[in-house]
Amino acid sequence: MYRIITVCTGNICRSPMAQFSIERALSEAGLQAQTQVDSAGVTGWEAGRPMDPRTAAELLKHQYPEPAVDSFRARAFEADWYRSRDLILALDYGHLTHLQAEAPAEARDRIRMLRSFDPAAARLPASEQGIEDPWYGDMSDFDSSYTLIQAAVPGVAAYVRAALADRIQ
Repeated sequence: MYRIITVCTGNICRSPMAQFSIERALSEAGLQAQTQVDSAGVTGWEAGRPMDPRTAAELLKHQYPEPAVDSFRARAFEADWYRSRDLILALDYGHLTHLQAEAPAEARDRIRMLRSFDPAAARLPASEQGIEDPWYGDMSDFDSSYTLIQAAVPGVAAYVRAALADRIQ
């Protein structure tokens, strides 16, 4: 099982969007049975709460299943997940540096910026690959976040397919 976790601040906006998007892409690529995707926040501020209603609206607009969207609950990243996740995807640079600072040395190479998988952003320094927190804005900010996430998802799926193929060899 190849395990991925997406990480933002409170796990109510960007990381759930990324989780649902990557899950869909992996399912469409026929990799669902070999992968697991979840999400968390670097803080526990929102733990136990549903995703932001604007996040839910954005996902529902793109035909993600309503029961899954409705049942989502935020949670904080747990230290043992550094060892149990194959790929840890940060949604902004602050999340990346937080995760890298907390991670054991052997897990640091598994922490990446989500947008490092977006061909349009891959050459930018990590400090410029972040997706701004839409929580402070309006629906257009959630739409923009979703668009940036979508640009990275095919690269994540290709990376996971290659990683799974390497495991077989």
